[in-house]
Amino acid sequence: MRTLYQFPLSHFCEKARWLLDHKELDYVAHNLMPGVHRAFAQLKTGQNKLPILRDMEHWIADSTQIALYLDDQYPEHTLLRADPELRQQALEINLLSVELGRHVRRWALSHVLAGSDEPLDILIGEKGYLRQFEKYSKPLMKALVSKGYQLGSDKVVESQKIMQDLITELNERLIQQGGRYLVGDRLGLADIAVCSMLAPILEIAGTPWEKEHEESASDEFKAYKAFLIALPLGQYVLRIYQTERHARVDWRGV
Repeated sequence: MRTLYQFPLSHFCEKARWLLDHKELDYVAHNLMPGVHRAFAQLKTGQNKLPILRDMEHWIADSTQIALYLDDQYPEHTLLRADPELRQQALEINLLSVELGRHVRRWALSHVLAGSDEPLDILIGEKGYLRQFEKYSKPLMKALVSKGYQLGSDKVVESQKIMQDLITELNERLIQQGGRYLVGDRLGLADIAVCSMLAPILEIAGTPWEKEHEESASDEFKAYKAFLIALPLGQYVLRIYQTERHARVDWRGV
């Protein structure tokens, strides 16, 4: 059985889940504890980030490398087109999405951690030692995440500007393409990458970022969400999630 080592809240892990689901491959999503995951990742892959896919004896780190591996090993439902120009376009957009994802993560986390314990509840899981001692584990987890992702005000402001520039560029690319898909005439790596990176802002139903209580979001977060929804890019992400996101595994993992 394939195993995807993940954080449930990570949009890079959502991208990896979607890649596997698009390929219609069976797998288990296995959660690792933030911070502690570094030793495991380093031991298995020589780097310290998630997601990591284990496919029999193969260990593949990084969502983009997972996409390339899956297309190589499982050619049905291809993520990249055979046409060199379309392939290059998709890889370029994927690179933009990686940069976008870093800044969405910092900006979104700075807002959601300030307004609600819901993300911390997901991080510590529904059972186990972290849940048993949540009085202590929640503040510790919040401190680890804040330090690890540099959630200080200056960094957050910088990330918002870069995020805005990348969203503007991707919105223009989508319009030039005709608005249905970012590359070609069907779902591929570019679409999965961009939609996954923007899902935390749009708080899409059925994802880790779905909100039970709208009032928990800050006014600034609500305003930016409304701004994104008003763009063709925001409407595209909502449509792709509704029509193309056929999840086969619960994002909560085990």
